[in-house]
Amino acid sequence: MKKISATFCLKSNLKPKAMGGIIQKSKKYWESDASFITLLVMLLFTVFFLPILIDQKDNSTYFLNTMFIMLFLIGMFSAREKFFFIMAAVLVVIHIVLRLIRFSEIPYEFYFEERVVILLNLMVFTVINFRLLFRDSEVNLYRVIGAINVYLLVALMGSFGFELMQLLSGNAISGSLEFKGNDRDFGNYIYFSLVTVTTVGFGDMLPGNISSKMLSVFLSTFGILYPAIVIAKLVSTAPTRARK
Repeated sequence: MKKISATFCLKSNLKPKAMGGIIQKSKKYWESDASFITLLVMLLFTVFFLPILIDQKDNSTYFLNTMFIMLFLIGMFSAREKFFFIMAAVLVVIHIVLRLIRFSEIPYEFYFEERVVILLNLMVFTVINFRLLFRDSEVNLYRVIGAINVYLLVALMGSFGFELMQLLSGNAISGSLEFKGNDRDFGNYIYFSLVTVTTVGFGDMLPGNISSKMLSVFLSTFGILYPAIVIAKLVSTAPTRARK
């Protein structure tokens, strides 16, 4: 009987240790340069392929919700400072709770509040990645990929910024579009944000009020200056370090 109890206690102690080891390994990976590649794949899927899936299939919005929760969990694991870890963890918990409320049978939807939390989460995630990008003053291919990740994260922030303005005023974006006021609008918002950040400006969608105009100008300015200053600097510095 004692042997059985000892074996059970040993297995019980091993489970928390094993779980702790998995968490530590995950955190170590997401703090490493190699994680920039995985994050890039996830962001490319979110930004460029999810809008197509959402447009073609009604139930594909679940992929969108799942992807953002995964991204924000990654942001929590990527945080090296305790302050950013706590902030990311709190926002992730609030985000999950709001999602569960929206998809439950409770007759309340905090859609606008949920969008605010997503935007705050993206801001924290972007700051965490920006700090990882320039840590240790090291330059390599992974850091260039990390710079692209920050660029895409800013585009995502812009999309939710436009959505919040549209939900508040109803005229933040003008054009021959009909917004549904739910997850299915994600494709239009990210499209407008990307067109603005890249300064392409097709003209099919336009900022409709002063708030969205100022956000458009900010995103356009960022889209011009960021690649010129950050990515170009990383690429030009890499050969010099390699020769050393």
